[in-house]
Amino acid sequence: MLLQTVCTVIQQPATLAALCLSGKAALVVLPLLALWGVILGYVLGRFQGRFISVLDFIITLPLVFPPIASGFILLMLLGRRSIVGGFLHHTLGLDMIFSFWSVVLASFIAGLPLIVKQVQAAIRRDTKKLIESAYVLGKSPCTTFIQVVLPSIRTSIVIGLSLAFARSLGEVGVTLMLGGNISGKTNTISLEVYNAVFTGEYERAYVLVAILGALSLLLISLTRILARCE
Repeated sequence: MLLQTVCTVIQQPATLAALCLSGKAALVVLPLLALWGVILGYVLGRFQGRFISVLDFIITLPLVFPPIASGFILLMLLGRRSIVGGFLHHTLGLDMIFSFWSVVLASFIAGLPLIVKQVQAAIRRDTKKLIESAYVLGKSPCTTFIQVVLPSIRTSIVIGLSLAFARSLGEVGVTLMLGGNISGKTNTISLEVYNAVFTGEYERAYVLVAILGALSLLLISLTRILARCE
């Protein structure tokens, strides 16, 4: 009976569309999180100054600022009538609001602080002496970053990326404001949980929560295994 219910829910068009959208968004968000998470984490961990402090504040803000408020601010900044949104629409033909890219942006913003903070801590803890030694040996900054920094913090990168991905899967507030919860277009698996509860489909909500829970448990288990191996 339970297995039949799970199969029935998963086979529903709305569920399949949400799973597909979340998967497509993840394929775009994961490389972005890995790239910018490492770069920004390295900058914050390696340098100091007023600009670095401001940058650190901006990146950390999504961890403490209400997601629905963040979504509202981004809606005002990226709407077609705004300067940024109008420029993107007229110049690149890119609409960030109520589109696939709004889901990507929301997921990216939600997950970015987790990988940045992980990399930042690893840089401050593990690599300062290694970087100085590499410079003494005549290595260039680029060579040092690729051959010394990245290998020394690879475990921290994977752990941070796993946590960031788990957080991005569960993002609701920013996605709801930017994407509008449009069925088949911007409603992710997390928003489908919201929709199922709102319409009273609790069995469906249970199954969707179980899917998210299983993914989160898998990612947490991965981070624990990597932490023990570090």
